[in-house]
Amino acid sequence: MSEEMLRVEHRDGGVAVVIMDVPGESMNTLRADFNDEFAQAFDALEREPSVKAVVFTSGKKGSFIAGADIGMISKVTSEDEAAAMSRGGQAAMDRLASFPKPVVAAIDGACLGGGLELALACHGRVATDNKKTKLGLPESQLGLLPGAGGTQRLPRLIGLTAALDLMLTGKQVDARKAKKLGLVDEVVEPPIVVQVAAELAVRLADEGHLEDEGLFERFEGSEALKELAMARNPVGRKVVFDQARKQLHKKTRGLYPAQDAILDVVKAGLADGMKAGLEAEAKAFGKLVMSPESEALRSIFFATQSIKKDNGVEDDSVEPKKVQRLGMLGAGLMGAGIAYVTASIAKTPVRLKDRDSKGVLWGLKYCRDLIDKRVSRKKMTPMKASELMMQIAGTTDYSGFKDCNVVVEAVFEDLALKQQMVKDVEANGPEGVIFASNTSSLPITKIAEAASKPENVIGMHYFSPVDKMPLLEIIVTDKTADEVTATCVELGKKQGKTVIVVKDGVGFYTTRILAPMMNEAAHILAEGVAIDRIDEALLSFGFPVGPMKLTDEVGIDVGAKVGKIMVDAFGDRMVPPAGMDKLVADDRKGRKNGRGFYLYEDGKSKGPDESIYEVLGVQPTNEELSNEDIAWRCTLMMVNEAALCFQEGILRSARDGDIGAIFGLGFPPFTGGPFRFVDKHGAGTIVDRLQQYAQTYGPRFDPAPLLLSMASQGKTFHGSNQVKPGEPVAKTVVTSARA
Repeated sequence: MSEEMLRVEHRDGGVAVVIMDVPGESMNTLRADFNDEFAQAFDALEREPSVKAVVFTSGKKGSFIAGADIGMISKVTSEDEAAAMSRGGQAAMDRLASFPKPVVAAIDGACLGGGLELALACHGRVATDNKKTKLGLPESQLGLLPGAGGTQRLPRLIGLTAALDLMLTGKQVDARKAKKLGLVDEVVEPPIVVQVAAELAVRLADEGHLEDEGLFERFEGSEALKELAMARNPVGRKVVFDQARKQLHKKTRGLYPAQDAILDVVKAGLADGMKAGLEAEAKAFGKLVMSPESEALRSIFFATQSIKKDNGVEDDSVEPKKVQRLGMLGAGLMGAGIAYVTASIAKTPVRLKDRDSKGVLWGLKYCRDLIDKRVSRKKMTPMKASELMMQIAGTTDYSGFKDCNVVVEAVFEDLALKQQMVKDVEANGPEGVIFASNTSSLPITKIAEAASKPENVIGMHYFSPVDKMPLLEIIVTDKTADEVTATCVELGKKQGKTVIVVKDGVGFYTTRILAPMMNEAAHILAEGVAIDRIDEALLSFGFPVGPMKLTDEVGIDVGAKVGKIMVDAFGDRMVPPAGMDKLVADDRKGRKNGRGFYLYEDGKSKGPDESIYEVLGVQPTNEELSNEDIAWRCTLMMVNEAALCFQEGILRSARDGDIGAIFGLGFPPFTGGPFRFVDKHGAGTIVDRLQQYAQTYGPRFDPAPLLLSMASQGKTFHGSNQVKPGEPVAKTVVTSARA
């Protein structure tokens, strides 16, 4: 046996412990050479008469197996090759499942994807109560399905409904939830997990119950009847899968083939048996690996992994300062949200300031409510909750700010107010205090004009709600010090955020590319297209929320203020259709006051507000404009603006632009982001569409010069022939991208 990846330790009582420890890596992943080493190890253990039971565990502290090596999967060049890879994994797991001596998995840390498939093939599973211990099959999030028998073994172990929920969503569960589902047999503390697993393995050996229990035999009473009706009965099975597909398509709109394939493969296994199910799994895995959706989703995975290692500046040697305490100016929704993630995730104390005690108390209550939710869900003990709440202190003045070496402001979008905040923080904070603005549109350079040390001023643009939205957009000026940038990037990562760094400019990146998309939706409304049809068209295109409802979420009044800033900066292409100012005059603010493009009651949408058409003086009778054109018009406005940001050097890379649009704005993930969207369709095709729309709707659709240049030269944003951000655009006059 090769000792590169697996080693075996023999213990008293005839127990062999197989330890997986991929050299040079922080966590184990299943690689191409795993099957051979695995087979050699278990062949030897089967021949060894002194071994009566086996424990499979990890040599990585706090990490079991994080899944298959995604890089290995991405090197596959054909469906047949991918299917063969799946069959190889299945064979290894079959070897484990049919091993004549009991094998128990001792799980501490991440047990995901292929790692869970290996654990499922074992005869028992013991997991730790370590908070890092998570079990799941997240393949669908990469546009794939479990390819080593997971689609067949999971339903047979925990039941059809629970198994579909885990596989279709890709969600991960902790050990206690896994125990409740029947996914693991016992939950113990980390130091004794191997010992308890060994005891279970010996007990199984003594009892001699290693035969296949059969489909769902572990269920009893009403659970058994339920599984019998759903899984074994053809009529019941059809109802379950039809309903599951119906609910699935409400969320995915049929745009994510992996989830549909999971349903098909699980159904095949239940109808025709394990062997047929495994073959269906391998074939489906092969197709999905080569699908454009999976390629795009995997690109997001690689991009996020790359960003985790990025300190935000060109010099990798720049070290961040340690944030001793965070000062937070503004205890509203954004400020309180930032305070919460800083204290709870970054484990950094916060000094939360607002102009009066009422504002401070509101912010503290907001944090307390989020903490109480964790307690109610058994994610935190009441004692830990109280300890966490003590890390957030409130104030109405600058007392205590001498200890805050980073201060974030989240006050009203008023330049004079923010500039005053800079002066106040420099006067009341420690030497070298970093001032970060959470503005969504005002240039950081303008805010920094009030600073005596503009090199310490930066933007940290969070997204609402802060505790749920994953992106943090950091904005740097020409004067921002590298150490300041690195410090804020590190802080953002500790807060659990995916961080991109962009250069300063009106709207930065995310707000700037969102504005023309939402503006185009307003133009389409002005042309007489119904509110809900506009939103439906974008939902069917892959966006998580339509532009009209998103405007209500942001606030029509806020949108109007930001819109004016964008028009002043970028001119005609940001000008809204005539009459939109009437909505502000009609006191329509969106969800927050219950009146916007939709009506709201107790915070819930009650459908489009039909009276808005009268306010705007339009009739929603335009059925000529197709849903496809609605979606393409809005999407291309975002894509074209993204290209302009890239051209102007606002972005450091296309990677950051894709991640920012997906994680911050909900750009359809299965496309890979706006820049991969261009690469997928080709710059020439994008330019042609833009020019066609420009002829019909005006110059706001004029293609970015960079796109024209790329179309003429056959360049891409990703790959070997890629353009670079901010590089001079070729002065080639292109009247038609295909000319």
